[in-house]
Amino acid sequence: MTHGRPAAPPFVAASPSPPSHVSVAAAAVSFVDKTLTIAALEVRKLRHDPTELLTRAVQPALWLLVFGEVLAKTRAIPSGGLSYRAFLAPGILAQSVAFSAIFYGIAVIWERDLGIVHKFLVSPTPRAALVLGKAVSASLRGLAQGLIVYAIALALGVEMNWSPAAVAGVILLVFLGGSLFATFSLIIACLVRTRERFMGIGQLLTMPLFFASSAIYPISVMPVWLKVVAHMNPLTYEVDGLRALMPRGGTSQSGLGIDFAALAATATLLVLVASRLYARVAE
Repeated sequence: MTHGRPAAPPFVAASPSPPSHVSVAAAAVSFVDKTLTIAALEVRKLRHDPTELLTRAVQPALWLLVFGEVLAKTRAIPSGGLSYRAFLAPGILAQSVAFSAIFYGIAVIWERDLGIVHKFLVSPTPRAALVLGKAVSASLRGLAQGLIVYAIALALGVEMNWSPAAVAGVILLVFLGGSLFATFSLIIACLVRTRERFMGIGQLLTMPLFFASSAIYPISVMPVWLKVVAHMNPLTYEVDGLRALMPRGGTSQSGLGIDFAALAATATLLVLVASRLYARVAE
């Protein structure tokens, strides 16, 4: 040791940092795992109350069995080469998925009142994973609705397209539609303070969304102003895609690429907005 100078510290080799692509992959795996964990928590609620799915099947059954049967006999609505039952079934599937998802946000208000939201927010789970997890669980409920609508449509004699690509496309459209409207519902829940106000807004939105889409009649018969609204309505693109893939001989008016892109882009935007607003639920 040199007089008046401290000894130089021993050389310690720095541990090599993991490659950036490994870190990104690990973060992505962690994000997906947390998203699926949140989704699993939500799906478990159905095991305790499976009657919820049965009660939600009443409305699509009424639309197909009553409304669809009556209008099929009147032949008042052009259905473009499909029977009216085959034309209506995709619209009712999209409607049932949207209606069940758009009231999904009320569960967040219940969780806030029970203190569950506060626990989620202080956990290391990213808010985007919280939002996506809830959206995924809403989509799984939508798939259950789809099974019910398929069963009713088959009982009515509707010929379905059973090709693997068509079935996979229907599942993806239901998943995107359920995620989109569930996330929209979460945004509403982040902005309102009471369950009563949330229910009022949800009921205010459901019928305009439904009737301003191509669910029960084609866009071609709409007045000009309603056509503009319908083209801005994401439910229109879900119905259009389902109508091309679900019944045998179905076609898409917008093009399947546009249908999928419109739903995916809107869902992504709503997830980003809901992720930023989610903390407001606890305020």
